[in-house]
Amino acid sequence: MVKNEKFQRAPLVLAVAAASTLGTGAFAQDAELIENSAGPAPQVSAPALEEVMVQGRLRDSAEMLIKERLDEEVVTDILGSEMIGRVGDSTVAAALRRVSGLTLVNEKFIYVRGLGERYSSTTLNGATVPSPDLTRNVIPLDIFPTSVVESLAVQKSYSADQAATFGGGNVDIRTKGIPGQLTYSLEIGSGFNSETKGDVLSYSGGSDDDLGTDDGTRALPREIDRALERFNGSFGVQNIRSTLVKEGNVYADAQEATAAAAALNRELALNLNREIAIEEDSSKPDYDVKGSVGNQFYVGDSWQVGFLAGGSYKNQLREESKLKRSYGFPDERIDTENKSIYSVDLSGNLNLGVNFADEHDISATSLYLRNTDDSTAIRDYFNENGEVSSGHGFREYSLKYEERDMVVNQVKGSHSIGPQSKHLLPLVGWMPEDLRVDWFYTDARAATDIPNEVSVSAITDFDPVTGEVLDSQVSGAAGPSASYRFTKLEDEVINYGWSATLPLEFSSSTLELSGGAARTDKGRTYKETNLVLEQDADSSVLQGPLDMVFSDGNIGDADNDFVLGVAGNNRSYIAATLTDAVFAKVDWTLNETWRVSAGARWEDYSQAAIKWNPYGNTVDNPQVDLADPDAIRSFNEDKVYPSLSLTYMGDLWAETFQLRFGASKTAVRPDLREITDAIYIDPITGERISGNPNTRPSEITNLDVRAEWFFDSGDNLTVSLFNKDVRDPIEFFERASSDTNISREIVNAESGVVRGVEFEGMKSLGFMGEPMDAFFVQGNVTLQDSELVAGDEADAPTNMEREMTEASEYVVNMLVGFDSPEGNHSATLGYNVFGERLYIAGRNGAPDGYEQPFHSLDLTYSWYPTAEVTLKAKIQNLLDEAIEIERAGVTVFEEKPGQTFALSTQYKF
Repeated sequence: MVKNEKFQRAPLVLAVAAASTLGTGAFAQDAELIENSAGPAPQVSAPALEEVMVQGRLRDSAEMLIKERLDEEVVTDILGSEMIGRVGDSTVAAALRRVSGLTLVNEKFIYVRGLGERYSSTTLNGATVPSPDLTRNVIPLDIFPTSVVESLAVQKSYSADQAATFGGGNVDIRTKGIPGQLTYSLEIGSGFNSETKGDVLSYSGGSDDDLGTDDGTRALPREIDRALERFNGSFGVQNIRSTLVKEGNVYADAQEATAAAAALNRELALNLNREIAIEEDSSKPDYDVKGSVGNQFYVGDSWQVGFLAGGSYKNQLREESKLKRSYGFPDERIDTENKSIYSVDLSGNLNLGVNFADEHDISATSLYLRNTDDSTAIRDYFNENGEVSSGHGFREYSLKYEERDMVVNQVKGSHSIGPQSKHLLPLVGWMPEDLRVDWFYTDARAATDIPNEVSVSAITDFDPVTGEVLDSQVSGAAGPSASYRFTKLEDEVINYGWSATLPLEFSSSTLELSGGAARTDKGRTYKETNLVLEQDADSSVLQGPLDMVFSDGNIGDADNDFVLGVAGNNRSYIAATLTDAVFAKVDWTLNETWRVSAGARWEDYSQAAIKWNPYGNTVDNPQVDLADPDAIRSFNEDKVYPSLSLTYMGDLWAETFQLRFGASKTAVRPDLREITDAIYIDPITGERISGNPNTRPSEITNLDVRAEWFFDSGDNLTVSLFNKDVRDPIEFFERASSDTNISREIVNAESGVVRGVEFEGMKSLGFMGEPMDAFFVQGNVTLQDSELVAGDEADAPTNMEREMTEASEYVVNMLVGFDSPEGNHSATLGYNVFGERLYIAGRNGAPDGYEQPFHSLDLTYSWYPTAEVTLKAKIQNLLDEAIEIERAGVTVFEEKPGQTFALSTQYKF
């Protein structure tokens, strides 16, 4: 087949290089046996090799990944499970920091070649899956534990067999498959963070919190949910009174009816979970356990069946301190927040597979992921209504429990009509043996549930000199005393398709023809309910612990004038997308020297978003207001997206040399939420984000050139040039707000461009002397430049031309590795840094804000006392760096993630 033919062109020197660095100690022992033997060398019998276990070295893992890259028709970087495991990355997001041109943002999202997270896409075993993130269409990659990963493939140039929503690149997460023999493993670990010490903030939660799920303590009470439907989504006393009268209730007079409505309002408020007093609790270390078991069985001479099952559990407690300043009044308008976050991560996977004569392969994969964050925070801030020097400020107590789940069920198959198939089915004897048909079907569901997010506002008196809080009481007439938000997001994606590949061989060339079709259906519902408790009477009841302020006695007492209301800004919506695609490709290789791959993909894309009032049930207050021109927003387009790749294969300056050229056109489409004008809160930044019904897809022209050199020593060097022209780029622009609250909106800029060069390589340090032969350096450096023309749709930007958001001028990812000659020890020292990058673009003369470089230095050491046991120690952020954002020379944001220390032990057979 063509694939095998192309692999043969890789010189044997790569295999020799790998063998020469694999298990040096083992080969040395064999040599010593031969030398000391009284008989001839052949006395070291071949069967004895069956008992030898050689510990693979980290350097060899890197070399094996590069070999796989040789056969790709487009620019692709690959990370394998061995490399990920040795470096010690626990999530897919952290592991991808090793890839050239990639930076990690908020420990969740990957930026590829200076383009924001919306310009990167993620697939699971090649299939589209939904995102459990409330505000983004992209998947937060920290939810994927590396324990389920076989490899990560980052495709940076487009090919027609991929979805056309391709910007900076696509990350394909390949899960582990059926093992070749019986295997099982168990790993247990623990650790702590330097910023989490002593007592942490806490509150009374539920009995199942350690399992990452709420037991119903925080959930929207059934009585309130029913009342929302009964009273048409409004708890105003007059509205309740009108409903009660309509239902046939009789009162002596209007005053009695109003009193009955007010009493019912207070009774509803008593159903809220008010065990929200914030207290201090002792911190505890992290805990992590994971395991797996799998095997393969032979049935007769032609059938193979197998399975792999695994699971993991992890919890950790983190304490965060954030400091914000107004760039105009850095000493007077300050915002500090102390937050404790208890996180629980659960995962489970089951793979089943059956193979017939290596001609038919069918596998089924089920994956379950759960990630839960339970946060408790106290925020003190000063703004234009109360500055530091005044001694009067504001406080916010907040509790948030966020549970994210993902369930993926996949079935895929690969079929060819070989000799065994033709023997069983003579009617297909006419079909070419090299014809391969692949198909897949994926049903994936993602959900985010915030059963209760509580925010309590307070006013405080401070000592302006020491910053000590002298007095604090819950806000009354100044605004809502407490806010309760209940959020539920549900996403479902069904993705299926097929492809056929026919390789043809000629005397001096090979030709591969392929084509296929795919369909992606995605549906989303987002429901948000906001309740507020207000109080306008005697403020003396607003002092003391929160559970005392909101006690049954205080709320039930009519003289205290507590009122339960429903916030008026409805953010619920329903949205869906539908994509039908057909593609065709031609892949031609001439004399094992030139390779041309050309293709085109046609996509018919439809998108719709509907503003939804889940509690509306009257003509005046419907669930969907058709009188609102923005109530239903839809978009449809069908286009052809071409791709071209040209590769030259030779031996320029090295034993193996490749020069690739790629050109393509792709698109990036707005998120489902972004085509409504609803305002939402970004859960990561806390900023108010406004959607834009007029948002249009961006069109991207991609150009890539990559030169790759592979030397006989196993060293390698890659140089890549890239240029991306973006028409109508979707960007965030600052909009008018107070100077202590940043607000942004979605806008199509006029144009954007990102261009740069990447250097990537691996070098053994043996040239420095024999003791250094166990060391190697692997890394990459990206230098790039970006430019954005804001255009007419942006609201008074300070700079009409600027960098693209989150684009860095440079990215450095370096790794120094050590593998002891006898294979019992390995260590890595990883260094990652990005250049200054634009965080927010100012408006009306306000300066732009830039995130400052973060120098990340991580150390991992592994000891292999036996072939089955691994002991690992890891330290992250050795330099104890802080995250900082500057505007006009003023540090407007600062957070110290601290240093993380972890120990683990693994038994693997």
